[in-house]
Amino acid sequence: MRYIWLDDYLLKKKGVTKDLQPDWNWIRYHVGGKMFAAVCLDTDNKPYYINLKLDPVRGDYMRKMYADIIPGYYSDKTHWNSIRPDGAVPDDLLKDMLDESYRLVLENFSKKRQREILDITCCGSECSKCGCYGNICQGCNELCGKVFHAPPGKACPIYRCAVNRKHLTSCAKCEELPCVIWRDTKDPQLTDEEFETDIQNRIRNLLEN
Repeated sequence: MRYIWLDDYLLKKKGVTKDLQPDWNWIRYHVGGKMFAAVCLDTDNKPYYINLKLDPVRGDYMRKMYADIIPGYYSDKTHWNSIRPDGAVPDDLLKDMLDESYRLVLENFSKKRQREILDITCCGSECSKCGCYGNICQGCNELCGKVFHAPPGKACPIYRCAVNRKHLTSCAKCEELPCVIWRDTKDPQLTDEEFETDIQNRIRNLLEN
């Protein structure tokens, strides 16, 4: 197979696991327990197809553009597509299609579950890196925003705005990012410079996912 980077590329995505389905001899890649890609192996364990999911309109277009992309092998042929592993599909295009497949499967989960899979909060913070996590706070996703620094019994202002009011998975899709609410929820232990760095880190976390 010419796409020798594929395994590393997929396993670097948040929440991805892989297994071998022995009856089919497929190496399957899952996000949140749902398959979004597979490498189909022959009896000599050599890849003969890479399966992935695409929007039906794009999938149909890709099949017309590339002879090495065909309707999904042993899969729903409306949504799934198979790519020949030694064909002429450019590496960057295959990466883009794998990204889309990952996104399509991830978006089928609830917004709360998506944040859990990505191990990120709606504001881009990583609860697992917080010194309070597991002690006085169980994390934003687990508590639906009602974290230790929020008003008693209420979600923090960012969570209330992004998730409860705008029904977004995170602030990543908000046109006001970073908004005045972000500015008003400054950690008093941070200097202004540290706070700006924190904001940029959180934005990067959101946009990378």
